[in-house]
Amino acid sequence: MKIKTIKTRIFEPSENLIEFIENYLPKIQEETILVITSKIVALSEGRLIEKTSKKEKIKLIKKESDFFVNSKYAYLTIKDGMVMANSGVDESNAQDNIILLPKNSFLTAKKIRDYFLKKHSIKNFGVIITDSRSMPLRKGIVGVSLGYAGFSGLKDYRHSLDIFGRPFKTSIVNVADSLATAAVLCMGEGDEKKPLAIIEKAPVIYLNKIKKNELLMNLANDMYRPIFRNKLKKV
Repeated sequence: MKIKTIKTRIFEPSENLIEFIENYLPKIQEETILVITSKIVALSEGRLIEKTSKKEKIKLIKKESDFFVNSKYAYLTIKDGMVMANSGVDESNAQDNIILLPKNSFLTAKKIRDYFLKKHSIKNFGVIITDSRSMPLRKGIVGVSLGYAGFSGLKDYRHSLDIFGRPFKTSIVNVADSLATAAVLCMGEGDEKKPLAIIEKAPVIYLNKIKKNELLMNLANDMYRPIFRNKLKKV
């Protein structure tokens, strides 16, 4: 697998996202995946709010979340079926503004994919919209897929055999988040100005059907639920 990052100029609020992508990707090849940081998707949608007081920011975080609880460094929230800090409300690379998450990353990924499929007459092509997240008991942030289109987001090993012939019972690989993490590592989190990337030769199954909920885990079945039992009992 090969990841090519793309350095660009600074994306402006409410700018046309597809035109911006086309300026840096005049041709898209078969069996590739386009990775787009959620920041420029949100900016293209006008999801930008002028920076205000800490109190107003907290109100915004709570409004954007499905569940929230305060922690030492940020609000621990659940939004769109994912645990994240501050409901994705972010001030980094925002020039004294606050950027919210895109409205519907799966729908946007599909629209972008459909456009380039038609323009370049290709069949196997994927799109991922990425963000960053932290994980319990681990330092640092990694990439996560907010939305994707064009490939299966999971690889199911259940009922197949390991190298010693023992059947897997629960192993399912999260393909979408794994690709997002690899791409985000290369794209960077600071002043790299690399909001786009192309993944070549990814070990994925390309398909047309969008499975928006395939990565979501029902809270009742989540193995980490006991850790948050007291806080999440009303969710």
